Amino acid sequence: MSGSRRVVVLDYGFGNVRSAVRALEHVGADVELTADTVAAENADGLVVPGVGAFAACADGVRAVRGDQVIGRRLAGGRPVLGICVGLQVLFSRGVEHGTEAEGLDEWPGTVERLHATPLPHMGWNTVDTPAGSLLFDGIEKERFYFVHSYGVRRWELPESDRLRPPLVTWAEHSGDRFVAAVENGPLSATQFHPEKSGDAGLTLLHNWMKGLDT
Repeated sequence: MSGSRRVVVLDYGFGNVRSAVRALEHVGADVELTADTVAAENADGLVVPGVGAFAACADGVRAVRGDQVIGRRLAGGRPVLGICVGLQVLFSRGVEHGTEAEGLDEWPGTVERLHATPLPHMGWNTVDTPAGSLLFDGIEKERFYFVHSYGVRRWELPESDRLRPPLVTWAEHSGDRFVAAVENGPLSATQFHPEKSGDAGLTLLHNWMKGLDT
């Protein structure tokens, strides 16, 4: 990787931001924690963390105009990485406690309560990675740290003859399968916490960082 890459961690009030900042710094990023739209739009990479309720996180992202920043970055092919609820809000809607909320609608799909016990799904789990994954290069068989009760249980984006299909990684908890990660051009996201996933998580962040050079 040529030189230090500037990465903004979006500070919108709903994320375990300090551990994400430290992990990114560990893999060589020059990290700024901010809600400033100019910094977020112009950085080499943007990370959108998230902890808590879907609706609150989606509203928080919109409150700092993060939805606009994400849209402009993706239109220009500039990388964005969502983490945990930062993955969930990229989908079109979330349903929690019978209440439906709008997501950022980058991908069609619904975030819903997992059909599994016990919940939350908390701890280390393996993932089922697709061939050609860049995020999981060299760590396909590793375990990652999850903390969540909700997830995307169906991938709903139609296939296109003109566009390369996204690479979707899956995981399973007590027999229920859910989206663990997505790689879709400049937009990537993980349901698990790479910043809490030890060496495997650091490798994943390093793999993502390598994509900032392209």
